Amino acid sequence: MKPPLKQGAKDDFQTPPTALDPLYKFLKRGWTIWECAAGKGNLSRALRKRGYKVISTDILSGQDFLEYEPKHYDCIITNPPFSLKQEFLQRVYCLGKPFAFLLPLTTLESAKRQFLFRCCGLELILFDHRINFETPDGEGEGSWFATAWFTNGLKIGKELTFVGKDPGKKLSCRLNCN
Repeated sequence: MKPPLKQGAKDDFQTPPTALDPLYKFLKRGWTIWECAAGKGNLSRALRKRGYKVISTDILSGQDFLEYEPKHYDCIITNPPFSLKQEFLQRVYCLGKPFAFLLPLTTLESAKRQFLFRCCGLELILFDHRINFETPDGEGEGSWFATAWFTNGLKIGKELTFVGKDPGKKLSCRLNCN
């Protein structure tokens, strides 16, 4: 059984539309973008203003990303709930569509996530500043953590190399997508 999405303060950081700026040059015109953790809709509105068709879903609207999938979409862009970043990453790789997730840089620290990145690929778009998220009290504040767009399939032209304790060992990259 999948855990329910938590709507606690640590997950309720609304993303300012300006965070999308470095992504636009990698998004294809005509794409339908699924914003699967839409929250108040900041990213969805900004993408629509740029001419993209957007499917906005959120656990609060009854459409849990971990269980729901729209019939047609080309790409997934979201700031996933902090407490469920592992589950969201596992699911997005299993869906096999291009994606961009705004995540803290500490996302790179987990062996489970590194397994996904090594097997499935990862591209990063790093900011030269911290994102000014809208917090649960409605105020914006500079984040105390650095974030990046963790992407796959957008062909940004840069990849990372991950090595384990035995860099010569062949990695078996089978994901459990059930």
